[in-house]
Amino acid sequence: MKLEIIKNYFDDFNKFVYEVDDLEFWFARDLQNLLGYSKWENFLNAIEKAKTACANSGVKTDDHFANTVRAVDMPNGGIKEVDDLFLTRYACYLIAQNSDPTKEQVAFAMSYFAIQTRKQELLEKRLGELERLHAREKLSNSEKELSGVIYERGIDGQGFALIKSKGDQALFGGHSTGDMKKRLGIPNNRPLADFLPTITIKAKDFANEITIFNLKKEGSIRSMLGVSGEHEKNNRDIRNLLIQKGITPESLPAEEDVQKLKRKIKGDDRLILKTAKKIKTKDKK
Repeated sequence: MKLEIIKNYFDDFNKFVYEVDDLEFWFARDLQNLLGYSKWENFLNAIEKAKTACANSGVKTDDHFANTVRAVDMPNGGIKEVDDLFLTRYACYLIAQNSDPTKEQVAFAMSYFAIQTRKQELLEKRLGELERLHAREKLSNSEKELSGVIYERGIDGQGFALIKSKGDQALFGGHSTGDMKKRLGIPNNRPLADFLPTITIKAKDFANEITIFNLKKEGSIRSMLGVSGEHEKNNRDIRNLLIQKGITPESLPAEEDVQKLKRKIKGDDRLILKTAKKIKTKDKK
């Protein structure tokens, strides 16, 4: 997600936060618009799922979802009273988790409400970390699919490892997987991809996807040499594209271990749950 888009969402979400007696809250009708839901009925489905998740976490639902009635302006100039809800940060967080994940603003909201402070730089950092985790997960999936396609051609696990290594050499300008681990200070028993920056993880994944597509399309590519050559070519093509954009894959520094990132984000989730359990019902009138 681009920084400009993050800033716009950040400003929009901050416009609709209220604070009473040191308790932050949002109106559900405002959140509906922020999350890109055009129909209140559809948004209510996400709210009900969030309430269920709240109760399943051992948290008192009424402390975070409070019914209210709100006056809204009508297009003809009149005023109409509609049902609404007061929502705590935790309630908004759960609603975002149970909303349409394909919506860009929903992805933003999950991080916005998970962070216990409204600082844009922290939000940008978390969104970047989540993007890297998602990219790594996608790479794992494409590697599994690629191994399956290769296995169908009679190539065993050792052969797949060799094909992967040849692909890495093509992507990293002749540097093997082992070379890159030494270069970046990565333990031998850990996957290289767990320490690569997002752009490189996505590059490896894209090369995998192209290889998978071409192997399925060209059934005649069945030999170890043919499959390896196809995968090397795709990684080399991706490398050339990156080089044209001024990005040299082997020169990029290592980043934080994705396994540590996973633990940190899970810790953030536990923290917001712990905070939610401390909240007592307050008068929000």
